[in-house]
Amino acid sequence: MNRTSVEHPSGHRTSVHWTILALLFVASFVAYLLRTNMSVAGEGLREDLGLTQVQLGMVLAAFAWGYGVFQFPGGVFGELQGARRALTWSALAWGVLNLVVGLLPGSGTLSPSALLVLLIGLRFLMGAAQAPLYPVTGGLICNWFPVAGWALPNGLTNAGLTLGSAATGPLIAWLMESLGWRQSFVVTAPLAFVFAAVWWWYGRDTPADHPSVSQDELEMINAERSGNRECEPGGWSVVLRNREVLLLSASYFCSNYLFYFFFNWLFVYLVDSRGFRILEGGYLAAAPWMAGAVGAAVGGAVCDRLAKRIGPRWGYAALPILGLVAGSGLIVAAALATNPYLAVVFLALCLGAQQLTEGAFWAATINVAGRHSCAAGGVLNTGGNVVGGIGALLVPLTVEAAGWPVALATTAIFALIGAGLWLVIRADRPLPDP
Repeated sequence: MNRTSVEHPSGHRTSVHWTILALLFVASFVAYLLRTNMSVAGEGLREDLGLTQVQLGMVLAAFAWGYGVFQFPGGVFGELQGARRALTWSALAWGVLNLVVGLLPGSGTLSPSALLVLLIGLRFLMGAAQAPLYPVTGGLICNWFPVAGWALPNGLTNAGLTLGSAATGPLIAWLMESLGWRQSFVVTAPLAFVFAAVWWWYGRDTPADHPSVSQDELEMINAERSGNRECEPGGWSVVLRNREVLLLSASYFCSNYLFYFFFNWLFVYLVDSRGFRILEGGYLAAAPWMAGAVGAAVGGAVCDRLAKRIGPRWGYAALPILGLVAGSGLIVAAALATNPYLAVVFLALCLGAQQLTEGAFWAATINVAGRHSCAAGGVLNTGGNVVGGIGALLVPLTVEAAGWPVALATTAIFALIGAGLWLVIRADRPLPDP
């Protein structure tokens, strides 16, 4: 590969790959703030526009369906446009769609049913616009980081999304109380525009494309690669036929049923079931996401070490099994807790345990798929996010039929199934190079 290396007077190796990771962290933070805001502002929106809780569930589900269905097209879009262009265009769309939600007419102008259709359409489009983010991120990590260090950067980007979700509760609750639910969308939209501008200026598809990467840094990134391990276009038919990618996607589906309870219903659960006021519920809703950020970062670092020490099969499997089994028990404990603050503690520990698994899911997928990581990431994230559309409707229907404790216990069953699938996943079986 031809490139012009950059000589640095200090003689030190550059660290551009960590700056790229920092920008991916910011992308996750902004994306999740702009997608989680509906689960907090939804209560004010529902009352203002005359929607029921099940109808709000339909709006929340629309994002997950758009996000899940467009993983394949989003991944292809990322491959065709390249990571630099794909993330720039995607982030611009996040900001525009967020603004439009805040500018919707009131119920006096349109009927509740018409407003419901508009909201479902806008949230579906927001899901589609955010779909390229993690397939592209997986490909970037594959390209920008050495083979033995993929779990930590994946864990750190996931810490970005959990911190974005943590910020959403108190920030959106405060904006709702101060300015109303509409302004909570309008005020946060410019964050996407700022990220798009910075990413376009600094981001590149590969280290070889970046003018500031030194030859030493490039050699360090590529040192342990066998053959061509850069993420390359194509490979959808290959990964769709691969047993390990499909099992990883099935396990991620189960894991994210638990995750999407927090994403869609945590704030509503704290206010509706546990009796917290809106502002207090917003601040308490941040606690599980803060624990999730710690879990994601720690899980990524530990996973890399385990994979080096005991090999990729059980090194990648250990934390998902531990985290999902622990998460299932903790969410049942939260459902049964009589003290609402103790329930919040259990919920925080539960999401922290579930987030221990994130780096392992993505690192195992990259290890299996290699140069087809973009395609495999799209398959993995399809499984992990189609479930959000199912859970967004299943949770309120379960609450209406049997109450919140049963709705929480259902998530525990999915988590246990996800843990069990790791017993048969072979992350040590990479796709062969042609």
